[in-house]
Amino acid sequence: MPELLNSRLSLFIAALMAALTLAGVMDLIQDAPKEWTSPHVLIETLFMVLSLSSAVFLWLGWRSANVSLARTRLSLESHRAEKEVWRDQAQNYLQGLGEAIAKQLSAWGLTAAESETALLLLKGLSHKEIGNISGKSERTARQHAIAVYRKSGLGGRAELSAFFLEDLLLPSETPAAPQPGDLPPPGVLPPAGTAPK
Repeated sequence: MPELLNSRLSLFIAALMAALTLAGVMDLIQDAPKEWTSPHVLIETLFMVLSLSSAVFLWLGWRSANVSLARTRLSLESHRAEKEVWRDQAQNYLQGLGEAIAKQLSAWGLTAAESETALLLLKGLSHKEIGNISGKSERTARQHAIAVYRKSGLGGRAELSAFFLEDLLLPSETPAAPQPGDLPPPGVLPPAGTAPK
């Protein structure tokens, strides 16, 4: 909105300056001076040139602002469309991941309350927060978490998260494991008892 107001104000001032230029020309014609180099004529001419220059400058600025605004709107629409496509694609993947997680929780034989606790643990919530969300005590949330770890055979929250999310964070190509005799990176000391070749 402020850009639109500034744009309209610039256009109004440019039109005003053009009108003042035209008024100056009309005044000079009406005066019909005998001497075109008199101070009065020179001042009016300077005034008209400044008014006309200001009008042209403001009009060019207004035009440039409109072109820039149109490009920005086009770019914004393009980014919005791109975001929607990405969101739709990601939603399909996330929905598939959610279904896969639900199947695995079911395969571990978790109850509905334990499954809810497992999902909230994956989101990073504390036992107290899980209790508040599920309407249970922090102790009950902790007991459900322990049941999740026991039934899944995992050692805790970190292993639970890693079970589902580890492969999402890997690069597409796994780097090769270091071979014996490989030099460590600069600034890293080799393990004790080994000598670099």
